[in-house]
Amino acid sequence: MARKGGAKSKPGSVADGVKMIGLSNLSPVPGSRHRRKRLGLGEGSGSGKTCGRGGKGQTARSGGRVPRGFEGGQMPLHRRLPKVGFTSRKKLRGDNVFTVISTAKLMQIAQDGAVTLELLRSKGLLSADGRLKVLGGSAVEQKLSVEAHAVSASAKEAIEKAGGVVTLIQ
Repeated sequence: MARKGGAKSKPGSVADGVKMIGLSNLSPVPGSRHRRKRLGLGEGSGSGKTCGRGGKGQTARSGGRVPRGFEGGQMPLHRRLPKVGFTSRKKLRGDNVFTVISTAKLMQIAQDGAVTLELLRSKGLLSADGRLKVLGGSAVEQKLSVEAHAVSASAKEAIEKAGGVVTLIQ
C-alpha cells in the first residue's frame, strides 16, 4: 500500500512489498562469506592436534614449503639430465647466418660457368631469403662467375686462379 503525500519510508520498512536498504540493515549476500576455520580445538573438532597440516616434518612448520624441483635431497631430475644444445645469439639476431657451399659443389652445379642465387634457389640449395657463403677446399678447374654474399679467401683465390670472377652481394 502506497503512502500518500510522497513521504519517505523508514529504512528497513516495507513499502509496496519492497524492503528498503539502509545502513542499519546491510548484510552480505548469503553464501558469499565463510566462517574462519578454528584450529586446535581438540581432536573431536576435526581440526585439532595437527590442525590439518598432516604429520611431522618440513611441511608441518610455518613457512616450510619445498622449492620447485626439490626431491628430498636427492639430485633433482633437471640436474641429473645432461645439458644439450646451444643457440648462438648471432643466429637469433640474423647476423652471420649463411648457407655454405664448397667450390667442389659449385663446379657440379655451374651452368655455362655461371653460378647465381636464382640457380641455387631453383636447385633447392638456397632458401628464398637465404644468404650464401662460398668456401674453398678444392681446386677449381673451370672458369666460374659466382654471385655470393660472402666468400672465403681460399675460395676467392681458387676461383680467380682459374680465370673466374667473384661478385659480392650486399
